[in-house]
Amino acid sequence: MPLWKPRIEADAKSKYLGIVEALEADIYSGYVKAGDRLPAQRAVAEALNVDLTTVTRAFNEARRRGLIDATTGRGSYVRHHVESKLISHISEARPLLDLSMNNPPQPESAGLQQHIPQGIAQLIAGADRVLQLHYQDSAGNPHDRSAAAGWLRQTIDSVTVERTLITGGAQSALYAILHCMAQPGDIIACGEFVYPGLKSAAEQLRLTLQPLTMDEEGVLPDAFEQACRLHAMKAIYLVPSMDNPTTATMSLLRRQQIVTIADEYDITIIEDDPYSPLQTEPVKALVDLAAERTWYIRTLSKCITPALRLAYVIAPSNSKALGLTNVLRAMSVMASPLMAALVSRWIYDGRINRFAEAIREENRLRQQIAGQVLTGMEFYSHEEGHHIWLQLPTYWQASAFAEQATVLGVSVVACNSFGFSENQRQAVRLSLGLSPDHATLSQALTILRGLLTQPASSLHHII
Repeated sequence: MPLWKPRIEADAKSKYLGIVEALEADIYSGYVKAGDRLPAQRAVAEALNVDLTTVTRAFNEARRRGLIDATTGRGSYVRHHVESKLISHISEARPLLDLSMNNPPQPESAGLQQHIPQGIAQLIAGADRVLQLHYQDSAGNPHDRSAAAGWLRQTIDSVTVERTLITGGAQSALYAILHCMAQPGDIIACGEFVYPGLKSAAEQLRLTLQPLTMDEEGVLPDAFEQACRLHAMKAIYLVPSMDNPTTATMSLLRRQQIVTIADEYDITIIEDDPYSPLQTEPVKALVDLAAERTWYIRTLSKCITPALRLAYVIAPSNSKALGLTNVLRAMSVMASPLMAALVSRWIYDGRINRFAEAIREENRLRQQIAGQVLTGMEFYSHEEGHHIWLQLPTYWQASAFAEQATVLGVSVVACNSFGFSENQRQAVRLSLGLSPDHATLSQALTILRGLLTQPASSLHHII
């Protein structure tokens, strides 16, 4: 059969929707059959005399509605099991409910929408405004590093200003640390489910990741020790508090066991700790148990807001802090001096802790809502965190569940983004913070609960 002939429905609200609606009509009329290959996006753009971005948007929307599948290198095809037209129109009637981006909530009690512009205006009007509008040291200026060290010292003993650096977010910090301490081919241990940013950085730096078995507390010490015996391990990457995505928090005993093994095999520890400011009673950090071998990262993106694009790093030594500074200079020159100055002001006047407290309390409320809606379902969570690790019934694959959730208007992240094996336990991460209010969050979770109870083959029953 010839390739589908692109066209735009005349009564469409926009060009990209016109392409989607034309394709949808041709599928349901039988003109286009299941498994039929679609023309390349560039060919569609040329045929319709529209921008390639318009076609890309149309194809993405078609995938969201469950009309087509796409495979890298093979193109796009009509799905073999296109659900009823009713489902497609349900998705159109509902706005996309985003549970995929792991943002902290922004409660009105925190007032960040007011504090940020007011704080910036005050900095710009201040006597030392020139400092915030010029280049600064790649590791941050002494004033901001001192403020950062002071804040970190509230929960971490082994902090000095000399070993404290400021970076443009945790991902920049992680990439720079890996670049600083590892060589292509080196092996980095991590949990069997891990922050995707580590996977991306490792791929770029040609590092090998060694996944380790996890339980409800995170990485198993026995799995770590066995990997150390079998491989020349360079480092281990851990999120020991409210792990992303599993929500696991290591007990003090578990942390001590990990440190003992790292000491025995001379393994560097990379401690990614974005969530501990949200804990009422944080567990002692790994950096306090093994300061001389631990790189510590704390971003403000998870406990305050990603808009600040700041993270604080504690290096294992003064010399390694200098080495990281050189890498940061080559990568990004510096973090935003204006944002760094703003956060320093919040540290000194105590507002940063009040912001974290407000977000913590909002997280508690949202976790309560999730617990009520998902009663009887299997999931892992932390009452002060803003994500959930939802376990799926045996009849659901995570990728298929996430795809069908999108068709119904809810976006989640499948375990494939975090894992390494196709045979792993199927789960999805639900992020509770981005929903604008509790009613929207409850709506999204209710849709997912309905989807959980139905295999993909019976999706047409869900309204």
